[in-house]
Amino acid sequence: MTFQEKYGKILLPLITPYKGNEEVDYEAYERLIEYLIKNDLCDSLIVSGTTGEASLLSFDERVRLFETAVKAAKGRKPVIAGTGCASTKETIALTNKAVELGIELCLVVCPFYNKPTQEGVYLHYKKLAENTKAKIMLYNIPIFVGINMEPETVGRLAAIENIVGVKDEAGVNPTQVTDFFLATQKVDPTFVVYNGDDVMLLPTIVQGAMGIVSGGAHIFGHEIRAIFDAFEKGDNQKAKALFVPIYRVCKSTGQNGRILPNSILRPAIELITGIKLGPARGPLAPATEEEMAVTKSILKEIGKL
Repeated sequence: MTFQEKYGKILLPLITPYKGNEEVDYEAYERLIEYLIKNDLCDSLIVSGTTGEASLLSFDERVRLFETAVKAAKGRKPVIAGTGCASTKETIALTNKAVELGIELCLVVCPFYNKPTQEGVYLHYKKLAENTKAKIMLYNIPIFVGINMEPETVGRLAAIENIVGVKDEAGVNPTQVTDFFLATQKVDPTFVVYNGDDVMLLPTIVQGAMGIVSGGAHIFGHEIRAIFDAFEKGDNQKAKALFVPIYRVCKSTGQNGRILPNSILRPAIELITGIKLGPARGPLAPATEEEMAVTKSILKEIGKL
């Protein structure tokens, strides 16, 4: 079975719900997973990714979220664990916890805060691969971790058997998806390249991205699937018409210089799903009434509200 056959094209990084005291609301998490599966808004579920605010969660919270997702999904959708940490040691420990819970694929963000060299990045993933049974999908998001995973490094890592793909935050470097293909195609023709930025969905499909890791799929899962279908049928006008509303909403979640869209995305998802998710954890400032008015007006205009 190929990667795409097992995990699909739409990998959804789950929002982590909080109660009023910023404690994780695991019951709301189960309700959200049920909603997403029943409405078929994605092909796979990612736990504790960037949209799930992984960097704001403790090790134990992340493990409990893995447990909750596996239990709630009941095998209906694959569960992927986001296990990247700042240190190699903790990344290995969290990845192996996910494996213990029956999760086969881990999405592992490039180590953050420390700004390792490309050799340091290579050795980080190599050591992880050697010390876990998990399949590993690399996760490149320089806007948050402070360094870019260069195509040459990804090519070297593609030679390691249980490193199977890469997710790229394509908005930072719009052509790097192509660079990753060129760096890996001869090393491992089955190596997958996924886009990780909703506003880059259509541009990266054109470059050959095999799928998307999409926080926007909480709202636009059906439209994203229809865009892939339209593009594959050669109906580029339909693909573009479906893409523009997604682009507008996702751009609106970055108002006032917000880099992480969660503060606005969370209440937008609440409006659509009816599931209380709570505000983002500090230090992320809550969405303002003015910001939400902009996003709500777009959601109403495109028929989502």
